[in-house]
Amino acid sequence: MLIWHRSPRPAPDPGPADPVDRSARPGGDPGRHARGCPVPGDSPDPSSPAPHGAPRPSAGARRDGAFSSAVRRAGAFASAVRQGPGAPEADPGGVPDLNGDLWGGPGEPGEVETPPADPAEAEAFLRLYHAENPAAGPLRTRLREVLRSIARTGTYTHTPDELVYGARVAWRNSARCIGRLYWRALRVRDLRDVGSVEGVAVGCVEHLREATGDGRIRPTITVFAPDRPGRPGPRVLNEQLIRYAGYRRADGSVYGDPRNADLTDLARGLGWTGGAGTRFDVLPLVVRAGDGPPRVCAIPGDAVLEVPLRHPDHPWFASLGLRWHAVPAISGMRLEIGGVRYPCAPFNGWYMGTEIGARNLGDADRYDMVPAVAARLGLDTSHDRTLWRDRALVELNVAVLASFAAAGVTITDHHTESRRFLAHLEREERAGRICPADWSWIVPPISGSATPVFHRYYDEARLTPAFVQPGAGV
Repeated sequence: MLIWHRSPRPAPDPGPADPVDRSARPGGDPGRHARGCPVPGDSPDPSSPAPHGAPRPSAGARRDGAFSSAVRRAGAFASAVRQGPGAPEADPGGVPDLNGDLWGGPGEPGEVETPPADPAEAEAFLRLYHAENPAAGPLRTRLREVLRSIARTGTYTHTPDELVYGARVAWRNSARCIGRLYWRALRVRDLRDVGSVEGVAVGCVEHLREATGDGRIRPTITVFAPDRPGRPGPRVLNEQLIRYAGYRRADGSVYGDPRNADLTDLARGLGWTGGAGTRFDVLPLVVRAGDGPPRVCAIPGDAVLEVPLRHPDHPWFASLGLRWHAVPAISGMRLEIGGVRYPCAPFNGWYMGTEIGARNLGDADRYDMVPAVAARLGLDTSHDRTLWRDRALVELNVAVLASFAAAGVTITDHHTESRRFLAHLEREERAGRICPADWSWIVPPISGSATPVFHRYYDEARLTPAFVQPGAGV
């Protein structure tokens, strides 16, 4: 059984064959009609691109005069642009679970840093793009055009094909994501003409509907308006599009998801009256357009697919009343491609079971369900040597995987995903590219040594294009 929040969902539109989904653009920004992972961390199928292996010019390589003068002009423009203070850094947990603070503090309007595009980053990206896409046309012509645009305006506009490639490579480069084998399958929705609060909310809801389908999750990214010098793009303050509320009680405890207590406070301060008062109330989106004030935007019920959790061997498990949403759509990271920043680019893969069972539901500072499951299993919890926590945690993860499978919703397990990651690693090495990986994120949170990813070290290079935490550089 699936739970579609409140209202029934209309049949999904088939996605366009074109890798850039231009038909997904409602036209006009505010008030347009609406419908509607890669996930850094542990997500089944998200992958991040790595711009490595492309030929690089030597330090002494000669450029023609037009290139040199364009670079000098672009550099002069960059130094002349006034930069405001950056937003506080947020650490998205993601698929494993995006951990992080709210962008821009408590939500007051203020100056947002919007630096000009770095001409060196633009050139490096274009060289990589043309090296991996020989049919892209003359590099020299495109490079001259881009450098002149940066010198004149402080930025430039990616072509649709450059955007698709850049977003996919950002997934390929995501060091915290175990599910990068299918990075080329990422579906890119190009909404760069959308920058208003209303337009972003509509686009995010449409993203959820299209990525969810009827449970067969599609890796999808929606790219909204970029930052421009002196003109910041929109931002979603939620670290994921779907988050459960955490209501603070008078005694200091939190009912619901403690991770989202600050976001819940912010949303209520902006006028959200709260949900039904359950442990799984879906929070509204909190969207900021430029450096304006944030606003709350409700997510329609038909855009949120949830799976009630049951255990295949323990009927009592259903009485715990647990459930989880189907799409881990990361919204708290910015996409950086060739010096251009897209501060609002929500993306998703699909869940790996441990993200839900071992982290979201199992962590002591989240739903902390391990003691309750251990008690219902009748385990001896009097001391640690009985390994009651380990046994309860495994059963919690069994319930997650079995429930998603029974509901026909895409999910993967940590053993399968570990093998897939090593296959991805081998492909990247054969292609002559570095495959960055953060061991502490790639190794699953349970049974780590039972998976093949545990028994080796990885390259921790930071490559671009990339998904970047707010306030952080690459």
